[in-house]
Amino acid sequence: TLSLSRTNAFFLGGGKALRVYTPHGGSLHFSRANPVGLAYLSVEKMLLRKTDLALFESEYAKAVFEQKIGVPAGLAAVVHNGVRPEEFEPVAAEPDAADILFVGELRRLKGVDVLIEAIALLKSRGQTVRAAIVGDGPDRAGFVSLATARKLGEQIEFAGAMPARRAFAKGRLLAVPSRAESLPYIVLEGIAVGLPVIATNVGGIPEIFGPGEGALLPPDDPVALADAIAARIERGAGGETARLRTRVSELFTVSAMTAGVLSAYERALELRATSSAH
Repeated sequence: TLSLSRTNAFFLGGGKALRVYTPHGGSLHFSRANPVGLAYLSVEKMLLRKTDLALFESEYAKAVFEQKIGVPAGLAAVVHNGVRPEEFEPVAAEPDAADILFVGELRRLKGVDVLIEAIALLKSRGQTVRAAIVGDGPDRAGFVSLATARKLGEQIEFAGAMPARRAFAKGRLLAVPSRAESLPYIVLEGIAVGLPVIATNVGGIPEIFGPGEGALLPPDDPVALADAIAARIERGAGGETARLRTRVSELFTVSAMTAGVLSAYERALELRATSSAH
């Protein structure tokens, strides 16, 4: 059902439909090692044979899909996620904004525990930083317990869930310590408003950073994250933040995403017409 919900039909003249599939999540995070994953991936493999166009939001997602499911018989296209023009409007930090901000679902996959351990490590080095953790999720209680165990109750605020732009006012440096991702909107949105971003080298995040991907961190590494936070606080945002904002404004916009989708549909129609002619 989840896979079928992401199958789109684009109707042509004569009642025919162009069958378009936009896989998200399942192909990346499921495995054939368990019954649910086996069922999910088997359905995706079945859909693959009936698809005229497969749309992916990142080169990473496309590569994982082809590894786990196979190469689409029709056209496969990558169209990156995009942000709206109004999302480039700066957000002023609150007067008491935290040094570090996390925004996302509170689950282990997002690396919130790695961030907490990094803050504890900085404290052990004599550097006290404050963090605002925005979001909710199944592992919230565990993260709160970990912060308490590390005696960080006064340094870490669990602010609950709220819209991203409201959350951006709560911190001066966005941390994205994920263990796995595809092409996360929170990275695009944070860059768009001008926040410095520290992120891990997972999924499609290197596609966002482009030539600056060397600054990305290994996942599951509190020491590397602590070092990066300390260095960024010491030297400030620098030119990298402005460079990333320019890159996102040129390549990761809603208008670019729309143009990419329409172009992919047109190419799929041409391919189908050519195949029908033969």
